[in-house]
Parts: sequence; structure tokens; C-alpha cells
Amino acid sequence: MTGIDWSQGMLDLARQRAANLGRTVDLRQADAHHLPFTDASFDTVVCTFGLCAIPDHAQALAEMTRVLRSGGNLILVDHIESSSAPVRIVQRLLEGVTVPLGGEHFMRRPLTLIRRSAALTVTQVQRFHLGLVERVTARKN
Repeated sequence: MTGIDWSQGMLDLARQRAANLGRTVDLRQADAHHLPFTDASFDTVVCTFGLCAIPDHAQALAEMTRVLRSGGNLILVDHIESSSAPVRIVQRLLEGVTVPLGGEHFMRRPLTLIRRSAALTVTQVQRFHLGLVERVTARKN
């Protein structure tokens, strides 16, 4: 199954679940580097375990910020470089396989990019599971 087939299947499943709940939704498949929305379109942008698989996570974050309204919230949850040295060694070894095969990164740290952004202010940071997973919430200035 290709990435496009898998994505379409997930969209179809989400549409069916929304219909079962009586909800009207607008679900789209798009390029994270070039989101098909106008500036300041959303009050909240959520990305869970997606940045680790996006080729240019800095560009994706810039796009998320672009479509977020002033005062809006950016919520990210993703795999990150572990706070444990032995686990980081395992992560580096895994990335030697996962990055070339599927583009899956385990050692990125989106928080660093968010803190450098003049457009965002970090409001909450939480690390979980040996420091392998991080949740970051930021507000657009």
C-alpha cells in the first residue's frame, strides 16, 4: 500500500466516523510544506506524531504558524531526542534505518525551532516516556 492509498484510507475512515457521530467535517490531504489555507485561518493547529515523518519540519512549522490566528494555539506531540544517553544511542542506530527507508526521525526537537520563532511563545512543555515524547503548546503572538 502506498502512502497515498494509506492516507486516503485514513481520510475515508475519519469521514465515516464523523458521519456516524452526525458531524460535518472538511478533511483534506495536503503537503505540510505548503498548506492550502489562507493566513490566520485557524484558532488551533494540532500535529501529533507527524513532524517526525515530514522531510522539512522547520518549513512545516512555519506553515502551521502561518495559518494560525494571532492568539491561537499550536499543539505538538512528537518523538524527540531522549533525555537518556543510552536511549539516544539506540535512537541514532534506529534512524540509520528509519530515515532512509521511511523518513522517520526520532531525534528532532521542534521545541528548539519554536523557541527561536518571533511569532510564537511557548506556554507549556511536557516530556514523557524516558524523554522520548514531548508535548509543546505555544501561542501565536
